[in-house]
Amino acid sequence: MTTTHTPAPSLSQARFNMIEQQIRPWEVLDSRVLALLDRVHREDFVPAAHKSLAFADMELPLNQPAVDGQAMLAPKVEARLAQDLLLKPTDKVLEVGAGSGHMAALLASLAQHVVSIEIDEALADLARENLRKAGIGNAEVRCADAAANGFAACSANGPYDAIVLSGSVAEIPPALLALLAPGGRLAAIVGFEPMMRATIVTRTGDASFQTAQPWDTVAPRLRNFPEPSRFRF
Repeated sequence: MTTTHTPAPSLSQARFNMIEQQIRPWEVLDSRVLALLDRVHREDFVPAAHKSLAFADMELPLNQPAVDGQAMLAPKVEARLAQDLLLKPTDKVLEVGAGSGHMAALLASLAQHVVSIEIDEALADLARENLRKAGIGNAEVRCADAAANGFAACSANGPYDAIVLSGSVAEIPPALLALLAPGGRLAAIVGFEPMMRATIVTRTGDASFQTAQPWDTVAPRLRNFPEPSRFRF
């Protein structure tokens, strides 16, 4: 009996499959975002131990051994967040949770400038190096605890046209909403397992905000964000 071996798909084919089979079905239809996912190579931002899973529909640990909460978000989640922020080329963006730098690379390719805050020093160094190798010059990674001292590390360059939290939170801190410029948008994954909601908050006035929750997902927690009790009396 003759055994035939199917060749492994090329990186370009695997990337195409990711876009067409995972990301488009998640209602990511913005042509700018789809083109960007083909141009910014996700596999270059994935830790070496997980290169073979670069295009898989899953979160990937960023540390060996894995550290709770420190993971690269699934491709479709990153893509949908990037789309729903409605970024413009003139936008100034804040990201909390740089991870490997992939989301910062996507954001920087759509906006004017990105400041990405990462609590883990080794990951901050990794993100900087990955962004440098990718030729992304308009994203800077700062190592800091974003939530400390009333989000002081986030406020240095505010206000921002867009803020994205690359991980989940129990609730959106008002201190972050205060950093939005008029018309600015914040994207976060909010709530508790087993179901969280993607939450897009738009600043419509000095003290007024409009909130939409267009889709559901689950994501690892960002570290040190306020964690109120789930119980209500």
